Amino acid sequence: MLMRFDPDRLADAALRLLAALTTLAFASFTLILLAGTWSVQAETVCTGDDLLAAMERDDPAAYARLLDASAATPNGEAMLWKIEAPNGAVSHLYGTMHVTDPRIVELDAEAAAALDASKTLIIETTDILDPAAIMATMAEHPDLMMFTDATTLSSLLADEDRERVEGALDERGLSLGAVDRMKPWMIAAMVTLPTCELARKSAGAEILDVALATRATAAGMKVEGLETTAEQLGAMAALPLDFHMRALVETLALGETVDDLIETMVVIHARGEPGLFWPFFEAVLPGDAEDGIAIAGFEQSVIVDRNRTMAGRMAPVLDAGGAFVAIGALHLPGEEGVVALLEKAGYAATPLPARN
Repeated sequence: MLMRFDPDRLADAALRLLAALTTLAFASFTLILLAGTWSVQAETVCTGDDLLAAMERDDPAAYARLLDASAATPNGEAMLWKIEAPNGAVSHLYGTMHVTDPRIVELDAEAAAALDASKTLIIETTDILDPAAIMATMAEHPDLMMFTDATTLSSLLADEDRERVEGALDERGLSLGAVDRMKPWMIAAMVTLPTCELARKSAGAEILDVALATRATAAGMKVEGLETTAEQLGAMAALPLDFHMRALVETLALGETVDDLIETMVVIHARGEPGLFWPFFEAVLPGDAEDGIAIAGFEQSVIVDRNRTMAGRMAPVLDAGGAFVAIGALHLPGEEGVVALLEKAGYAATPLPARN
């Protein structure tokens, strides 16, 4: 049944979506760490509803404001960009989602042609292609993902929140005892991913990043990464523990609605409009001043700081030309997005609308 768009139902706290955003950025690490431990009995087809469609139907004025905000977002009009270096070398930049959803994994014709014409694939990190690399990082930096002192997740949870966490883990074939030493953002990744996503992964489906690497390797292309696992996990670990705990608990409070949020993100990606993401988040999850401070910290550490790192590191590859650079779509738009940073560095960026 289609959920009617109800802003009051979603507006309790802006932080409720942050664990979902974290999931889309980092859930691959969780899936690799717990490979073989999932016991998920679910359909591989997701059941979330498109909240944009509900908003357009139930509150056309709000929907129009959202589209206006998206249109005003710099570089928010395309997932695929042609990037021309100052020396004339041409490459492509593509916004991804780190999920197995076929609508994401199957590239549109324009993106597929750009990838097939490239000689090098660049993804956020190649560590996701090698579980041993992630396990090595965990062994070298256990504090990034695990409590290394006497702290446990159970010790930080109120009784009512503990029941929610246990219930969400149970639906995924896990127990709180088995993961009690993990940092809360890792637990958030486990319980926020829709069970359909876990079912597809258990059946052998690849997230987009891995699918791109598989395709590139088969075509004889080089595959390189922009970040290490330690750097990516460090971006999350740098945020305060109380932020992570609040994000975990409040995301759980959304219940099945989080499936609607992630479904809507998939729809936004399919529309090829990365500029819609943040206006949508702000429209359905307005928060208070405390939320605003927390969101600013999240955006700075997980988005903006990494934008600068990735833009700087991809420059030599773009100068060589023939690269297909695939990074999370949230990193593309905005005044401090990767596209803007490349333009400031002297690269020309041309949006390429999707074609099927």
